[in-house]
Amino acid sequence: METFLIKAAQLILALALLVIVHEFGHYFFARVFGIRVEKFYLFFNPWFSLVKWKPKAPAKRKVTKDGREKASWRDTEYGIGWVPLGGYCKIAGMIDESMDKEQMNQPAKPDEFRSRPAYQRLLVMVGGVLFNFILACIIYIGIAWYWGDRSIPYENAFAGMNFSEEAHQAGYKDGDIILLADGKPVEAKDRDNILVVAMAKDVTVRRDGRDTVIHNPANFATSLENGFFEYRLPVLVKQVNGGSPASKAGLQENDHIVAIDGVPTPSFTELTRELQANSDKEVELKVIRDGQETILKAVPEDGKLGFGLKQFHEIYDVEIIKYNLLQAVPKGISDGANQLVTYVSSLKLLFTKSGASQIGGFGAIGSLFPPKWDWRTFWEMAAFLSIILAFMNILPIPALDGGHVLFVLWEIITRRKPSEKFLERAQVCGMFFLLALLLYANGNDIYRFIFK
Repeated sequence: METFLIKAAQLILALALLVIVHEFGHYFFARVFGIRVEKFYLFFNPWFSLVKWKPKAPAKRKVTKDGREKASWRDTEYGIGWVPLGGYCKIAGMIDESMDKEQMNQPAKPDEFRSRPAYQRLLVMVGGVLFNFILACIIYIGIAWYWGDRSIPYENAFAGMNFSEEAHQAGYKDGDIILLADGKPVEAKDRDNILVVAMAKDVTVRRDGRDTVIHNPANFATSLENGFFEYRLPVLVKQVNGGSPASKAGLQENDHIVAIDGVPTPSFTELTRELQANSDKEVELKVIRDGQETILKAVPEDGKLGFGLKQFHEIYDVEIIKYNLLQAVPKGISDGANQLVTYVSSLKLLFTKSGASQIGGFGAIGSLFPPKWDWRTFWEMAAFLSIILAFMNILPIPALDGGHVLFVLWEIITRRKPSEKFLERAQVCGMFFLLALLLYANGNDIYRFIFK
């Protein structure tokens, strides 16, 4: 339950930040062009709001050169809704999810969206997407500046990787070291490295000291339901618990356990399996101590010996790169752009049978967050979700920002503005499509939770 609450809290906090920034992008350009904004809400507020504030109207409004009153920030009602699924910025004179037909039936006012030139309406609509991308870049800049890059180059992971069952079926073997993807070196510090390897046609690995090429099957990336690969954790002892089976057996700090009863244990995964299989039975531990092999006898209690493991950064050579602020800026922008390109290129996987089945909703998104609060991971996930939100919103689907952009571009190119009746019908169709997609994605989450 605690894990669920921590993940849920991270998801809601990240969505709140991304939604506010996205809607502020629309609000910002609307205010720049003097377009009236009626409501600005974090989360949705059907029937009632958790928080609502409407500023007092100014005693005297400013006027433009042609004598009309200027729109003001005081025209806007600000609030927080109770349904944490998004938010909205209601712009006067715009056909949006509010479907305010009464307002649209009135004569257009100078401070309304529909009265403004096409280029202004275009900028208002791309504002949310633009601000989400800028937010992602700012987060990546902050990560690079504050934490820098800390990674274990794959070639330094001498024990190799452990692979999922799907990867085994594709030809990968535990202990392989990832080197190249389609002939290009794979950098562990790159955020998209695992996806790059999964989407490659040919992957070069080092196996038993020799380079081997593996040909990824078609749609391999979408078949990876249980992950792809992770570093192997060799069994090196960090400390021995007093009175434990490990202590009684004479296990010492820095010992390297390489086999149990003759069965190799190249990583903690194999060690755990063998200890559980021989629980409460005497076993022989083959240990490397100071470069020499030693045999110890131990009786694992409940499948455990009772010692602490050295972690990855204590075993493998870690590459640490620090950035000052001037270096972090181009690094963050580059990370944002590369993440966007990789995400867009991965979308082709959705148009396959296995890819469609992997579509997830809020449960799938929430599961991406760690079970324990970690600020670096939180900000990395927030930046990635901001990239996703930006791209998904620019898709040319009615009811999304991209749908409005499409109709404005049509108007600019043909010099013919679509009728309001057409825009209303397109908005309704888009909303039905998005609702169906939302139900499908969250239905997948429920199905996977119950049956898998």
